[in-house]
Amino acid sequence: MSAMNTEEGALTALLNFLVKLGLKDFYPNKLSLRSLFKINKNSIEEKAVLSLEEIPWCFLRKLFKINAECRSSIQSSIRPKENIEEDNDLFNEDLYTADDSRDDVVNPLDLIVALFHCADSILQQEMALKMSMCQFSLPLLLPGGNKSQCTLMLWALRDIVKEWRPHDLSESRGFVEDNIVQANIPFFSFVRLKNSSLSKSQILNHVLSRGQQNCNLFIYRDVKGGAVKREIADGLVEVCWYLPCGNESLDVFPGPVAFANLRGDICESLKQFNFLFQVSTATLVFLDSVEESEHKILSSLQDVKSKLFLVVNRKGGKASEEMMSVKRLVDELGLPHNRVKVKDQRLNVAEFSEKLCEVIKASLLDVKDPMSIEDMVGKAVEPDVSVDESKTDAQRKAAEEIMDDVGVGSIPDYKKRNLSLQGANWKRLSKLEKEECRLKTSGDSGLEEYKCQLQEEKLQIRQKQQNSDASKGMKTFIKCLSTNDKQKRDVFLKWMKLKFDKHSRVKLSKLRNEFKEQCKKKDIKLIAELDQALVDSSLGTEHYMREMGLIYEFSTSSSTAADEISQLPGLAAEMLWDGYPLELLDGDASNIPERWVTDVLMELHKKVGQRSRLLVLTVLGVQSSGKSTLLNTMFGVQFPVSSGRCTRGAFMLFLKVGEDLKSELNCDFIVLIDTEGLKAPDLAQLEDSYEHDNQLATFVIGLSDATIINIAMENAAEMKDVLQIAVHAFLRMKEIGKKPVCHFVHQNVSSVSAHDKNMTERKHLLEQLNEMTQIAAEMEKKPSIKEFTDVLDYDMDKNNWNIPGLWHGTPPMAPVNTGYSEAVADFKKNLLQTVKKDPCNEVTQIPEFVEWMKSLWRAVKYENFIFSFRNTLVAQAYDNLCKEFNQWEWEFRKEILIWQTQAEVEILNADNESEVETWNRLVGEKKSEVSDKITDQQTTMTGKLSDYYKMTDKRVHLIDNNKADFLNRVKGLADEIKHSVWAKLDCTLQLKLSSKKVQDIQREYRGVIEKKVMKLLSDCNASTLTEEELTQEFENMWAEATGNVSGLKERDIAACVLKQLTKDFCNQNVNEALQKVTDLKKMGTGPFETRNDHVDNYWQNFQRLRKGNLQKVADKIIDSCTRFVHDKVKTDGDYQDSFTKEVLEKIDESLKQCYNHHKTNSKFEIDLKLHICGIASREFVKMHKSFLSDNNPHTQLEKYKTQYLSDFLDLYQKQDPCHRKAKDFVQSCIKPAVIQFICGSLGVNIVDYILTSSHSAEYSSRTIFQYNIQKELLQQENFKSFFDYIDSYEMYVNDWIFEHIWKKMSEDKTLCKLKNKNLQVIYDKISEAIDRAAIGEDGAPLPDNKESITTLISNMRKHLIKDISLSVEAEKTTLFLIQSSCHSFIRCLKISMKELKDQLEKEFSNSDDITETLNKLPIKPQDELFKRVFGCGRQCPFCKTPCEAGGKEHKMHHAAIHRPQGLGRFTCVSSKKLVNSLCTTDVHSDRVFRNSDTKEKWHPYKDYNKYYPDWIIPPDSTIEASDYWKYVLVQYNDRFARIYEVKPADVPEAWRKLTKEQALKGLRDAFNRK
Repeated sequence: MSAMNTEEGALTALLNFLVKLGLKDFYPNKLSLRSLFKINKNSIEEKAVLSLEEIPWCFLRKLFKINAECRSSIQSSIRPKENIEEDNDLFNEDLYTADDSRDDVVNPLDLIVALFHCADSILQQEMALKMSMCQFSLPLLLPGGNKSQCTLMLWALRDIVKEWRPHDLSESRGFVEDNIVQANIPFFSFVRLKNSSLSKSQILNHVLSRGQQNCNLFIYRDVKGGAVKREIADGLVEVCWYLPCGNESLDVFPGPVAFANLRGDICESLKQFNFLFQVSTATLVFLDSVEESEHKILSSLQDVKSKLFLVVNRKGGKASEEMMSVKRLVDELGLPHNRVKVKDQRLNVAEFSEKLCEVIKASLLDVKDPMSIEDMVGKAVEPDVSVDESKTDAQRKAAEEIMDDVGVGSIPDYKKRNLSLQGANWKRLSKLEKEECRLKTSGDSGLEEYKCQLQEEKLQIRQKQQNSDASKGMKTFIKCLSTNDKQKRDVFLKWMKLKFDKHSRVKLSKLRNEFKEQCKKKDIKLIAELDQALVDSSLGTEHYMREMGLIYEFSTSSSTAADEISQLPGLAAEMLWDGYPLELLDGDASNIPERWVTDVLMELHKKVGQRSRLLVLTVLGVQSSGKSTLLNTMFGVQFPVSSGRCTRGAFMLFLKVGEDLKSELNCDFIVLIDTEGLKAPDLAQLEDSYEHDNQLATFVIGLSDATIINIAMENAAEMKDVLQIAVHAFLRMKEIGKKPVCHFVHQNVSSVSAHDKNMTERKHLLEQLNEMTQIAAEMEKKPSIKEFTDVLDYDMDKNNWNIPGLWHGTPPMAPVNTGYSEAVADFKKNLLQTVKKDPCNEVTQIPEFVEWMKSLWRAVKYENFIFSFRNTLVAQAYDNLCKEFNQWEWEFRKEILIWQTQAEVEILNADNESEVETWNRLVGEKKSEVSDKITDQQTTMTGKLSDYYKMTDKRVHLIDNNKADFLNRVKGLADEIKHSVWAKLDCTLQLKLSSKKVQDIQREYRGVIEKKVMKLLSDCNASTLTEEELTQEFENMWAEATGNVSGLKERDIAACVLKQLTKDFCNQNVNEALQKVTDLKKMGTGPFETRNDHVDNYWQNFQRLRKGNLQKVADKIIDSCTRFVHDKVKTDGDYQDSFTKEVLEKIDESLKQCYNHHKTNSKFEIDLKLHICGIASREFVKMHKSFLSDNNPHTQLEKYKTQYLSDFLDLYQKQDPCHRKAKDFVQSCIKPAVIQFICGSLGVNIVDYILTSSHSAEYSSRTIFQYNIQKELLQQENFKSFFDYIDSYEMYVNDWIFEHIWKKMSEDKTLCKLKNKNLQVIYDKISEAIDRAAIGEDGAPLPDNKESITTLISNMRKHLIKDISLSVEAEKTTLFLIQSSCHSFIRCLKISMKELKDQLEKEFSNSDDITETLNKLPIKPQDELFKRVFGCGRQCPFCKTPCEAGGKEHKMHHAAIHRPQGLGRFTCVSSKKLVNSLCTTDVHSDRVFRNSDTKEKWHPYKDYNKYYPDWIIPPDSTIEASDYWKYVLVQYNDRFARIYEVKPADVPEAWRKLTKEQALKGLRDAFNRK
């Protein structure tokens, strides 16, 4: 009954203790490793423990950071304040006699026992591993809740691997590496009797620490917390190992020795004692005296003479009596005297420890067959001693089933048979993909043909991979992973790891030794072979995970196991969520299984409810520089360290961010990327070493928000290589808009003054960084970048961190350096603060991360990274800004166009009686006003751009390099609008002057006519005449009055055009050529022909004659200018000199672009301008004559003849024709003004309608516009359209836009509706103006007399001064001798206005001539939309594809999709065939080209930037991206050849198989349209 009470009491004690620490919910074995990985405030900034419940978590956090203070730091700050004050009472007796079982403190041993009871099997292993690194003793036998029960912690200790050098290997410098539970090591147990006063733990610490700084491997009473009464730790058996380093002056023992320490006396833990005695080489019993029960226990033991030592502490007082009990035991057992060691008071602990060391050394000589901990399982036969590992038998057997196959034959053969997907085919596929990018070994094949061959081989390999069946081992592996029991899955993976680690240690040790030997001999061939052999012979869980990924990567929906395979990404995502790393980059093949990685990450994205904001951290450094250890210490994770294998590549690990930090860090996960070490100096000689490292560094730095450059040892020799690689990567990231944070970590810098002392070294580091930056900038062709700070924000003090060495002394017995853990924790805290504060650190979720990853990897595969980088995220960010910018631009233009229309009306409304100087002054004021308005709009637009770049959801950091271009666009736009508006105001002034001349003549003859009408009326009033007679009298008078009306004088328009042309050449010596021109109208009557003297260079002449290139350019310029002239002529108005200026400016702009390619001379310019001006002069003459005809004073007077006759008759008959007068006024004065208003606003209205309709996306950006045009071309399948688009791009776009507007305006009478809308606006304005005009200045209605009508009309003008311009002459004529009263006139006027509205609505409804309307609009919508989407108009120098960069003001030109160069008229010199290769292919190959720009010298395509520095020609995003133009070339190859007068291109057979659907898909993919 008493035994049962004891057991129940023990269980109650355990549960009470767990409740005390807040761990009850985790008992038994419910606390998992993954629960410790979360990043929260406590994990960043360790605070003092303020409650007992915080103790376990504080201990675990520090333990996983390898902080050796984790056992002692848990006691601080818990004690109440009053207890601290009591300590100050020196005379308080109770203080020194009080019980040691206070409730506010915890014995570390109790805590450890409690945590091992709560931890699941995986966490137990990790705790043991970390405790081992900290040189702590580990639980060997864990007491259960029932005191008579205990567990052998074989599983918990199984993952611990140690290295040591026994003295017999000292000379050879060899070492032993073994799993500590499998190593056969002498085993010594330390136990005590109840009355032992000597601390065996203290003695053990002295024994184990001799030769090193004293390390408390075992907790004892003088250690912090050690004196606290144990509550549950009695019966705990701890184990620790002494491992020699091979230095006899430092080593305590020549070989490894294990020491066990039983907590509590043997009577209370008899099962543990019996077990220890059986398995031990020797057992040391510590005692002062022997009680009867103890005597009985010891005397019952077997083999005591060889296995038992008594360690007696002789004290004063009753020492003799106590020694007698010892003597009786010794005599009964027959122990030799050398088996009894007595410590008297003359010896201190250190001295006595030395004596015990000698005893142990001596006993080691007799050891023959030491037992491993694994072998101890056979001794755990007692019913109360269980083995923890027995619970994992099923998982162990599954792992062994896989390992059984591994044991047959060599590992490389096994991998070929069972892990075939990651074998030669996968590596070959990787090489093919790189070759597809670099095209280095094409031989004599055409590049496009060679690419098709590569594609075909890739397809064959993929088919082979798809047909490969998973091996039995892989099926078992996947089955075990697929269990719903995470604990079983974790244990299985751990068993796999343990088995593989053991296998690798055995198999790879010989290869590693050979490798080291060859490195000394510098045999590069052998080094490469052995390096590959190490890779081939390496086998681990990661290889099986890789194979699983490749099974999915190459799977098809039609495979037999499609359903099972489709579950694999979800399975891997679950593991990633649970803290397992995912292989991102397969370093063996140097490739990424993109489909696999993408789908795994997207599954994780779904799993977390699409809340997956990421903060990505990467560490880079050379091999064995402590990178993984650094990450493991910072975040408590488990990246493999010194596993003995050679796994390459990059792995990523997801750490959940706690709710308390999510908003602060602005992320849901911290992603850690651990990479293989950059090549060691031994491997630096290998051919592809630097390239491999460069790719890896560029890739992981590009993925990261923060990069840690890990440099082991101060000023290490390898630092320079690491820096050069890193600087290259950072420079590349800067160029593509990525701005990672960078920190340099200097490891093994232990001095407290190192930071200050290393100022010189830090300056030296910066000098080296600057040097590397210059080298990298030169290689990347970025000469403007001179210093590292040009690439990154770098502070010499804030971005350098000194981390002391991990070990405090000489391993393997060196204790861990607490300073390492503390320094790493400080670095972690600052690193996260830096990343958090960085404004460039925008939120990236998993989908964006995946897209960025793909783009980065695609670009990395090209040698010229910066010009190879192409990313849909960047494209989307750029396109989104272009859409916004285009909208801002239209708002800018619209605002100014509306103002311009009003300003024109104001100028036209200026008083005709004023001097011309007054009008000039008005125009000057308007120019000043619009300049201010444009400046305001420019400021507003610049502000919008700045605000856009501050947004956090637009990925603006990716397009930061484009900001200057967009700012230039704003300035260029403002300048362009200002120039245009000023020119328009000048034109309006000229129109006003021309109108004045016409109106002056009209006014003169109107006066004559009105006098004659009055005289005739006076004469006729004297007699009575019929209406017919009156009419005849009027006709006679009219004929006499208008018979001698003189017209406007005709100007010599050709002379005016020639004068402008002469001014244009004022700075050039061309007078002689212009003086020969006698009649400009005779110039340009025939076709323009280019001649030899138009080009100075012989080669240019040859090329011009052979290809006719210059002739084509001239013809295009002539066509473009002729169109411009025709557009001007279509508008109603007179010729103005500004028209010729605009034509000449257009020619100059074209010649500027032409010169870059054809190097034309001034003779060409003169002849071309004379030709075009000749054409223009003839058209402008017609325009002028038409204007004179329309504005002939005689014609204008004839318009009013009927009105004068009606007035004459009404006056004679004394009638009041009020309604007729009002109607005449509306028809003659208001109607033309209303139509002018409608047309003036209609252009803006049409553009607004197009941009807000269902087709508005077509004009939202240049990229989308290009996509829509090309899509339409493909759907129409019309060769002429394709040819016009390629050959005459500008005119094609103009025509396309015009046709599109025409279609939109004809749909559902849209144009009529827009006109009616404007009509309603002006009708309302006029109606309001009439009402307001009818009120006098005094606020009363105007007097009801005929004189008030003049006041009424004058008031109306004032109110409508910005809206319409009423003709003064028309007003005077129509209101001649009006007899009506004002009020009746107003009524009639309103009626006539309603009639006018109805009349115009009817006219608009019946009118169907949309083309004429569009051509005559003062603001042409086709021109405004053209400006929006045409851009700079530049075309690719090779294939002639148009630039899609926003606006005209940009430094670099680019396009989403390029074409086979033959479509741009490129031909092969020798065969005269159209070139089939794409420039996107050629610029990344070793091919060469020549043209007039290279002076016909061959030049590498790869270095095209020398001649075309303003063009970016990246590779196609996919091989299918250019399918569109391949299809076009195949379809129309012969027709293009005929029209270009060359032979058709040789197109690859694969191109002939392309379908229209594939072409359309390629187009969609290229423009990122889904």
